[in-house]
Amino acid sequence: MYRVLTMLLAALLVAAPAHAQAKDVLQGGPKPQITPKAPPIISFQSQYGPGTILIDTKRRRLVYTLAGGRAYLYPITVGRLGFQWSGTHRITAQRNWPDWRPPAEMRKRQPNLPALMTGGIHNPLGAKALYIGSTLYRIHGTNNAKSIGLAASSGCIRMHNAHVTHLAQLAKIGTTVVVKPQLPPRLTRNFVPTTVPGASQSAASATAAPSQQPSRRNMAWRRAVLGLN
Repeated sequence: MYRVLTMLLAALLVAAPAHAQAKDVLQGGPKPQITPKAPPIISFQSQYGPGTILIDTKRRRLVYTLAGGRAYLYPITVGRLGFQWSGTHRITAQRNWPDWRPPAEMRKRQPNLPALMTGGIHNPLGAKALYIGSTLYRIHGTNNAKSIGLAASSGCIRMHNAHVTHLAQLAKIGTTVVVKPQLPPRLTRNFVPTTVPGASQSAASATAAPSQQPSRRNMAWRRAVLGLN
């Protein structure tokens, strides 16, 4: 009898944490196929060789350099006040429809965040993530296309899902990423104005992904996390 009770108690102790963890996991929804969308190509004469990612946080632009003094120019979301950074790193990994695990400091600021949200159209990381060095930052998609062009994240670089999918085809593991508060004016004179999010749907946002409307169950949570990552 004692042995049976001991086995039952052990089973309960094992099952309890699993049950608690299950309640702290949110499902990200479906994972549709995203068609890559190329952004405009601009003239870009610089000292950086082809295949370099440059990020201008003031102008909220990501540049991917090409041969012949040209570059792709993508609109992005950057870190909000107090969450911007700069430096030089390399792409160390890529993930399709990545899971999201909010860091401990983020969950401390927002206790209602889950420990884990699986990949999918409701996940703030969107369709693709490119991991930057050994940092916690990523260049990733989004579940909130209207935020592109704003300073609204916790330091990550957000892109339209169709744009980050396009960039991931070009930027392989080892690609250099240079993040600067502001690129020199001589390099940015060909930057096109940012489309005001929500004013009209740009070609990029129109092809970014299928409708990404969250379920009612996730609406309150989504309002809480938009802009955090």
